[in-house]
Amino acid sequence: MCGRFNMTFDKGVKKLYTSLKINKVIDNPIDSRCVKAADTISIVRNVGEQRRVENATWWLLLDQTENDFKPSKFTSFNTRYDKLNTPRSAGYQAYRSSRCVIAVKGFGETEFVNKKPIHYYDMAAESGGLILGGLCREWKHQTTGEIKLSCSVITLPPHPKLMKIHSKAMPLILPQESLLVDRWLNTQFNEVEQFEHLLKPHIPQNLIAHQIDKPMTYKTISESQLINHD
Repeated sequence: MCGRFNMTFDKGVKKLYTSLKINKVIDNPIDSRCVKAADTISIVRNVGEQRRVENATWWLLLDQTENDFKPSKFTSFNTRYDKLNTPRSAGYQAYRSSRCVIAVKGFGETEFVNKKPIHYYDMAAESGGLILGGLCREWKHQTTGEIKLSCSVITLPPHPKLMKIHSKAMPLILPQESLLVDRWLNTQFNEVEQFEHLLKPHIPQNLIAHQIDKPMTYKTISESQLINHD
């Protein structure tokens, strides 16, 4: 999966936030047609007994600077499914104690051949929005005491229906089932073997895909394609 989201905060995404049982929006959710890796994005996580919307750097590993934090030199905006159970990997502990979700309208993919982009696609929910499974971490600055939040999106092997769009990977799109989402966000629930079925390529809802000219202008250059759910 490539590093961009459609975080337009429209009616469909607002309904997702309602379904996530959020009582109070701590930070106004990011409302942007295109956010990219290392940008600030909105995530949903549990803090104690409270479910919160918070802003996080979309890059799981951060390095401390003199007065702040910056994204690590190690690429970590995505966390591969096959690293989640590898001890000492970046996402191992977060997968067990600090999972989050990202509510989006859609996501973008770029296909590369010999490290050169050959096409760009945007995918969006046919209706409503998508809930992506992610991880988050808190970082405390040793000098200032500032707390910084970072996150990543879990990626899966490519789905057969998406191979012509992106042949490398796809994001974990969670089924919009309240009990499943509750368990995913429960910081005390660490029986991650119960999430094993989620770590296989799966499209739980219809998607609309269209080719675009480039990520920052996102001008449609092809007819929309309907990708039916599994």
